Amino acid sequence: MRRRTPPPPSPLPQRDGIDPVRVRLPGLGPWATVGEHLSERFGPRRAGLLAEMFAAGRIVGTDGQAVPPDAAYVPGMFVWFHRDLPPEEPVPFPVEVVYRDEHVVVADKPHFLATTPRGSHVTETALARLRRELGLPTLGAAHRLDRLTAGLVLFTVRPEERGAYQALFRERRVHKVYEAVAPYDPALTLPVTVRSRILKERGELAAREVPGEPNAVSRVELLAHRPDGLARYRLTPHTGQTHQLRVHMSALGVPIRHDPLYPEVTAAGPAGDPRHPLQLLARELAFTDPVTGKDHRLRSGRTLSAWSPAGEDDGGAETGGPGGDRGVPRGQ
Repeated sequence: MRRRTPPPPSPLPQRDGIDPVRVRLPGLGPWATVGEHLSERFGPRRAGLLAEMFAAGRIVGTDGQAVPPDAAYVPGMFVWFHRDLPPEEPVPFPVEVVYRDEHVVVADKPHFLATTPRGSHVTETALARLRRELGLPTLGAAHRLDRLTAGLVLFTVRPEERGAYQALFRERRVHKVYEAVAPYDPALTLPVTVRSRILKERGELAAREVPGEPNAVSRVELLAHRPDGLARYRLTPHTGQTHQLRVHMSALGVPIRHDPLYPEVTAAGPAGDPRHPLQLLARELAFTDPVTGKDHRLRSGRTLSAWSPAGEDDGGAETGGPGGDRGVPRGQ
């Protein structure tokens, strides 16, 4: 099989921890100039912005030099530019680093912070923040955690090693344990292993269970319950379907506290209510490092607010701190 030639390195540095946009001109087309192609690509609504970018020399080629709009169209040519990003509402919780070496960074992500740039969340993401705060422009995510879920996320330091760490998750060689606060149902027999087929369609906020061969398996255990009707659960996913734990807890009749999507989508679905964070936490992450061979068992130091000593509805306040792998260096 013929290997694709990797693209050339970006001539532009990151901005606020965000990579520039890279565009490769198609091999065939009716365009005589770079400007003609980008005008069609941007569309008429962004014609003014494109003209400004060309005038300011913000669109550059592989050599880092500005590309004029009348530059001859060359099939396969690369151009780079930075997007103008709208202001984002800061997430007022820190990203704690629980482990760091020359290969990986394991971070303890707060609720409401996206893992990687996507949609309207770009600079206010765990990846962008860590790139800025740690001075690691090559940092990349090995997997993703839902924006509304807090807890441990694995990032890679070296781009050439990222595939090895992503394979850990793809091949289910990472042991993940979550904790959740949800209603207590004394009639529910636990522990239980839930198996179902989950479908998440593009454009739909919520996933759903459908007939067919199971593709999602979760173990649910009761850790404790209180007189106020709430309970704390340990959730162990054996597969990695979108919203799997949230779907399975809802199907058991004990939807996770403050879930804006399950059992039904509420008005807060797209963004969530910052006063009432989803009570789901990626508590533990255990894996054997595919590069160093070291065994890691890491633990989040965060506390779910509905189970905190302060009690329910504490405004989403969280505590965090390092956990697991005690004695290892946090930085080098």
